[in-house]
Amino acid sequence: MAVLKVKFTKTKRDKLAQILWILNWVSVVSGIILFSLGLFLKIEIKKRNEVMAKGDINSVPNMLISVGVIACIINFLGGKICYDCSDANKFSRWKLVMLPYIVCTFCFTFCILVGALMCYTMRNELEESLYLGLRDAIKFYKDTDIPGRCFLKKTVDMLQIGFQCCGNNGFRDWFEIQWVSARYLNMASKEVLDRLKSNVDGKFLVDGVPFSCCNPSSPRPCIQYQLTNNSAHYNYDFLTEELNIWVKGCREALLDHYMAIMRSIGIAALLIWLFELSVLIGVRYLQTAMKNVLLLGDLEGESDGWLLENSFVETAKYNINIIKNLGKANQISTVSGIHDPNINVQDTNCGKTNVTTKSIPAA
Repeated sequence: MAVLKVKFTKTKRDKLAQILWILNWVSVVSGIILFSLGLFLKIEIKKRNEVMAKGDINSVPNMLISVGVIACIINFLGGKICYDCSDANKFSRWKLVMLPYIVCTFCFTFCILVGALMCYTMRNELEESLYLGLRDAIKFYKDTDIPGRCFLKKTVDMLQIGFQCCGNNGFRDWFEIQWVSARYLNMASKEVLDRLKSNVDGKFLVDGVPFSCCNPSSPRPCIQYQLTNNSAHYNYDFLTEELNIWVKGCREALLDHYMAIMRSIGIAALLIWLFELSVLIGVRYLQTAMKNVLLLGDLEGESDGWLLENSFVETAKYNINIIKNLGKANQISTVSGIHDPNINVQDTNCGKTNVTTKSIPAA
C-alpha cells in the first residue's frame, strides 16, 4: 500500500508545479544564505587564527560553503523541472531524470542537517583548539624580537582588551610564564637576579599581568603587579575584593563568542533544512502524480501521488535486496550443472551436414 497517497486533478497538478517552481527559486536564495553563513564563520575563525591550534575547526564552515553551492545548483535545476512539469508533454523529457534527482536531493538535504548538527557538536574541538593556541600565544608573548612571533604580543593584548578577558583559563596563567622580555630586565638589580635564581628554569616569574588585563571600569587604579600581596597595596585583599582586572579567561570568552555564532547558524541551517525537505516532498508528489498520468493515458484526468509506492518496511527490504545483489550479476553460476558458457560451446551446422567441429587446441 502506498504511503500518504493523495489524489490530484489536473488543476492541482498544475498549481503544485507552479508553487514548486517558485519555492525552488526561494531555495536558491537559501543556498546563497548557507554559503554566506559558512563564509562568515570561516572569516571569523581566520581572524583569531593566531590563537587557535590547527585542527578540524574549519570543517563546519567548509561544509556550509559546499552545501550552499550545491543547493544553488540543485534548486536551479529543480525549478526548471517543476516549470516543465506543468505540461505533460514536457514532463516526458524529465521522466527518467526525476527519480535520480529526488534521490540526490534527499542526500543533499541530509547534508544540510549534518551541517546544522555539526554547529552544536564542535564545542569540544573548538575548545581544545583555543586552549592549545592560547597557551602557545601566551608562552611566546615576550618574543617581540623573533620573526614569526613578534606579532603575538599585540594579538594577545588586543584580544584581552576586545573580549575583556585575561590569560587562557584566567589571570593566574600569567604567573606561570615569563611574559616580560629579557631585554627589559635590569640584570644589575638584586630583585631581578633573585627571581631568576629562585626559578629552576631561570625564568623571571612575577605575580603580575600585562596592562591589557586591566578593567577600565574599575574605580581604583589598575593593579598589575603583586596581585596576591595584600601588604603591597592599600586597602586591598585579593581573596575578598573583586580585582580590577578581567577575571574571565580568554578561552572561555572566545568559546562563548564562537558558540553563539554557531548556534545562530545552526538554527538558520535547521530552518533551511526543513524548507528544503518540504520542497522535496512536494517534488516527490509531483513526480508520482505525473508518472501515473502518463500510465493512465488520460492527461486531463485524475492521478494518485505518494511518497512511497509501498510501505516503509517493504521499501526497506526491497532496497536492502538491491544492495545485497550488487555485483552478483557478473558472477558465473555453477549450480545444477550450469557451467561457464564459454567452455565446450558446440558449433551449429547452420543447415550443413558432415561438418567436423574443431576442438580448441590445448595450450
